[in-house]
This record gives sequence, C-alpha cells and structure tokens, in this order.
Amino acid sequence: MAFHLNEGLIQPAHWVPSPNYSARPDARDISLVVVHNISLPPGEFGGGFVEAFFQNRLDASLHPYFAEIASLRVSAHCLIDRAGALVQFVNLHERAWHAGVSSFAGRDNCNDYSVGIELEGADTTAFTDAQYQTLAQLCAALMREFPLITPGRIVGHSDVAPGRKTDPGPAFDWDYFQAALLSCAPPMAY
Repeated sequence: MAFHLNEGLIQPAHWVPSPNYSARPDARDISLVVVHNISLPPGEFGGGFVEAFFQNRLDASLHPYFAEIASLRVSAHCLIDRAGALVQFVNLHERAWHAGVSSFAGRDNCNDYSVGIELEGADTTAFTDAQYQTLAQLCAALMREFPLITPGRIVGHSDVAPGRKTDPGPAFDWDYFQAALLSCAPPMAY
C-alpha cells in the first residue's frame, strides 16, 4: 500500500483525532521518526484500548493497569496494529506527546521535531510482517515529504530516552525493517 500525505494527514490512514497535541515550534523542522510499541493491557492486543487511551476516554474500571494510566495525557501521530492497519491520531504538522524527556544527536525535546509511530506490540513479542511492511511504507512516504528524515533518523524510543524507555524492544528486527524500507524508499535518500 502506498501512503500519500496531504496537509499533514496520511492517506489512507483511519483518522481518530486525539486532543493530546500542541503546536510544533517549527513545522518545517520535522527530521526524526521515533518508533514505539504499545499494548493495552500490557501484552494484550486488540480491543480499541490504545485508541481510547490516546483520546482520553480509557475506562479505568476495565483493568487494574488502566486505573494507573487513565489520567495520563499522551498521544502518537500513528498506530500500526497487528494486521498492519494504520490509524492516525495527530496531524503530522502538530506535536504529538509521545517521546517525553528525550534527546537525539545532542538535541533535546524530540517531540518538537519528530513523528511518533506506535506499533501494537511489546518489547519481547515478535512484530508481524504486516507491521514491518506498513512501517516501511509509511517511513518512505515520510522521507519523501520531509527530506530531513533519513534512514539513520528512524530510531527507537529507547534511542531517544535511554535508561527510561526500552521500546520498541529486542523483538523489533531493525535489519528486517531497514531491508523493507530500502525496497520502498526513494533512492535519493541513500
């Protein structure tokens, strides 16, 4: 599937707007992709709980873990579910609240200049081929739209928040992802 960007919206992603975003200091400065993983409850997939969490409507009574996190106000630009379907929560020209305290290449506040992509998964659970393919195709589209994003600037949450975050985790196969990206990325990016 080819993705196209139109005024910060990804076509054909499913749009599920989150209220958890703010203005970027400079929307022309998008130069990093941060890959995360998420599952709610931890280690369980499906159910729409991630979408509810990013929309501040997670029912804390449904699971003990939900009671711990229901008051948090976080988001990502996108989520790729286990089947490879893409959901977008925040316009790419806005700052999603995904990286927290973070730094990349000596520059702090990664939310200011990054795109946050969540993969439905867990650190030690293998991701699906469909997820890798969607992620690669999405990153190729992002590289075409935002030329400051290069393959070396597609990193894990653990890379921008070491010691604090571990995702996407050891189950994420960076070599497999890079090969998939190479097959669909614009040649001038290499």
